[in-house]
Amino acid sequence: MQKHAWQFFRAGGVDQVAIRTGEDIARIGELDQTLWVALACPTRGIEFDSATLDLIDHDKDGRIRAPELVQACEWAVAQVNDPDVLTSGSDVLQLASLRTDTEDGVALRAEAERILRWAGRAGAPELALADVQQRLAALHAMPFNGDGLINPKTLPDAPELADLVGRIMERYSSDQGSDGEPGMGRAALDAFFADLRALQAWNDQAMEHACVLPQREQAVAAAQALNAVQAKIEDFFARTRLAAFDATALVPLSPSVEGYALLGQDLLSSASASIAALPLAPIVAGGDLPLTHGLNPAWREAMQEFRRHVVVPLLGPHTLILTAAQWEGVQTQLAPCQAWLASHPETALGEMPLAEVQALLEDGTEQRLQQLIAHDELESAHSVHALRLEKLIRFQRDLLKLLNNFVSFADFYRRQGAAFQAGTLYLDGRSCELTVDVADAAAHAQLAGLAKVYLAYCDCRRNGEKRSIAAAFTAGDVDFLLVGRNGLFYDREGNDWDATISKIIENPTSIGQAFAAPYKKFLRMIEEQVAKRAAAKDESVTAGLSAQAQSLASTPAAAVTAATAPAARKTDVGTVAAIGVALGSLSAVAVGIFGKFIELGPWIPIALLGMIVAISGPSMLIAWLKLRQRSLGPILDASGWAINGRMNISLRLGRSLSQTAKVPVQASRLLQDPYADSHSGAWVAGALVLALSMGVLAWRLQWMDPFLSSAWQSAPAADAAPRPATP
Repeated sequence: MQKHAWQFFRAGGVDQVAIRTGEDIARIGELDQTLWVALACPTRGIEFDSATLDLIDHDKDGRIRAPELVQACEWAVAQVNDPDVLTSGSDVLQLASLRTDTEDGVALRAEAERILRWAGRAGAPELALADVQQRLAALHAMPFNGDGLINPKTLPDAPELADLVGRIMERYSSDQGSDGEPGMGRAALDAFFADLRALQAWNDQAMEHACVLPQREQAVAAAQALNAVQAKIEDFFARTRLAAFDATALVPLSPSVEGYALLGQDLLSSASASIAALPLAPIVAGGDLPLTHGLNPAWREAMQEFRRHVVVPLLGPHTLILTAAQWEGVQTQLAPCQAWLASHPETALGEMPLAEVQALLEDGTEQRLQQLIAHDELESAHSVHALRLEKLIRFQRDLLKLLNNFVSFADFYRRQGAAFQAGTLYLDGRSCELTVDVADAAAHAQLAGLAKVYLAYCDCRRNGEKRSIAAAFTAGDVDFLLVGRNGLFYDREGNDWDATISKIIENPTSIGQAFAAPYKKFLRMIEEQVAKRAAAKDESVTAGLSAQAQSLASTPAAAVTAATAPAARKTDVGTVAAIGVALGSLSAVAVGIFGKFIELGPWIPIALLGMIVAISGPSMLIAWLKLRQRSLGPILDASGWAINGRMNISLRLGRSLSQTAKVPVQASRLLQDPYADSHSGAWVAGALVLALSMGVLAWRLQWMDPFLSSAWQSAPAADAAPRPATP
């Protein structure tokens, strides 16, 4: 087979395949997967029809992998005459596009015509997705919808059967039908009647065990009563036999006084485990077991059942004590009953009466239910073909779009809205289009931070609903992006959500923003220090005034008058001198620095440039390195994708993903702001300082000497010291 000629385009720093034709879809399995942009994606949390994604997700694990997508393409191509129909993006299937040279194609064509006849459009050349969905909805609502299950809610005129089906589903199992409702399948029905037959066979075997009690109910009751106390009675006779063997064992085998003393410290009841652990009756060497009096209270009821169902039928109603020989005889006589009872089949039916078991096996209920399931299964072929038609139409509509959001990110780089883009966030005077849904912001941030992108995680709310998104700010300044700021998020359907920033991952958004960052940080630091000192001074003054007010309030009036009388102020000469020295030093340093700066002469611009580079250079270099590494991959990997390439976000792409507010070109603007703060004084002072600096610089560089007298001219630089004359 001749190799397919693929076409690639360059985007995101990688070569991406362009998928445009049906032949591209048919040959997608031949494309080296190292060239795929993504190798897996989740079926939820992306802007794509989840029903289509579920059809591709064969193993139903909530993820689509490359082999599943290839299999979906191959299946869709195999159903049509020309694979180019899969590029139409339409949800209307032309019947002429179905293959007629295969058994599957013929079956799909027949089912499509059947659906059109049901819809009253027999002979129509095309079938819409809505037609198939309406037919499936109607089919699912029917009692016999082809899923092989019996829904008790839709059984026609058979309330007794509906009740039985409900019981079978409750005790065995149920499956979800094509209508979304639980139903009983053939496996559960077969298991139910198999257990009924097992119970009937067990009841029929009652007499085969030669049980001494002739009636089945008596045998069951006697065996159950014996099983309940057999171990305890055997324990009693073992103790009496041991005491008869050696009298010294009688005391240790009986409860001690200390043991009863410990029991007396607890809150007792006849059902206490500590009482039940005591012997069944007082131990006497070679003694017999009393059946009515002197019994352990924890075992009284069980012993009454034993006497009623075992002793009275076998030994007579006047038997009040049980000897060791009688005990052995009772066990021997009831051993067959116990064996039969032990062979009771383990089923989910519980203690179902024998009469009900026989009625269900003899009244034809099983045959009726089997016929209902068989009738339902006759419709299964039509249901299967209708589901396959829905699948094909969905693939015709969505497959090409999915490929351009999986094998390549053509939709994203063409700015047509990629599947992973959740919507647009409006906040801080800009719109952010690179937003993704986030299930866990903390977990997402651990990996998404490697993208070197400025990310803001937002909690969104709308009509009681909540969702979380991560928005990438890829252009503009970030000075006012703070946790707690509110914005508005529009999802892909146009619904508006209140958005609040809950977490921020900081990264540079541009080199220009990095250039200004050091100066902004310096100004913020000064503002913070000034604010802290002002707050501390205000607090100190307030505390002093409060203390003075309290002192005045507690001082007599005469003392207050004397204290508040004018007093001669004394000036601290040392303080004034220190202030003068400090101001002089600062002015000397400033003059020295300015003088050295002026001495640079024509190198002053270069010096200014060097200062700027020294301050902003490191920040700009770090920003440049991070912006070169800015990638889409980690953001999507954190959302469950398996991204195969780096998918760089260039500066140009970043500016298009985060657009700042711009006044429309055709709009008119009134630039005069009546409420703007006046800065005329500051501007005048700045202009004077700038003019003075330029004048001093020009005078220092001797540019003004031709216009000045010799007294005002700048002194020429001192010549070098003359060398001594050579002799």
